[in-house]
Amino acid sequence: MQSSESNGRHSASETYEADFNAMLLRNKAMIWHVCSDYNIERIWKIEDCMQEVVINLWRDYGKFEGRSSERTWVWRVATNTMLGLRRKSARTPVTDSLDQGGVVENIADATDNGEQQLTQLIDELPEKDAVVIRAFLDGFSYKEIAAMTESTVGAVAMRVARTKRRLQRMYEKSQ
Repeated sequence: MQSSESNGRHSASETYEADFNAMLLRNKAMIWHVCSDYNIERIWKIEDCMQEVVINLWRDYGKFEGRSSERTWVWRVATNTMLGLRRKSARTPVTDSLDQGGVVENIADATDNGEQQLTQLIDELPEKDAVVIRAFLDGFSYKEIAAMTESTVGAVAMRVARTKRRLQRMYEKSQ
């Protein structure tokens, strides 16, 4: 009896896995970006977050119906995973010691880096505002964000404008 590989055919599970791996390759940079956007590294490393996202993508891959773009779907799964990890992290006590240098160095680095400061300000926003502004900053259109957040284009546009103004006020207050 010939194996499916030796006769040139692939089983359905091999095709499914190959399609999934191709999808991961196409979206790996975006997944990393979403994971790095959420400032929970004191408890979760980016690689661990990515693994959680991949697990959730694998679990839901068969349910993806193509009603949105693959990129939008992956972003939504990654964002929901990160929001779940953030909630979980909020319940987990931080055990870093200030005298170990890690926390102090991270604070010093964050104040020197505008991108880190923006990330910290976004982390202070209500969850819905943070999700929308992150998607906007990641280059998604209002239409894509509306689909991802189950909202309207007008509501997204208004939320982006209000959130930009709020971030500006927060930045000015922190200076």
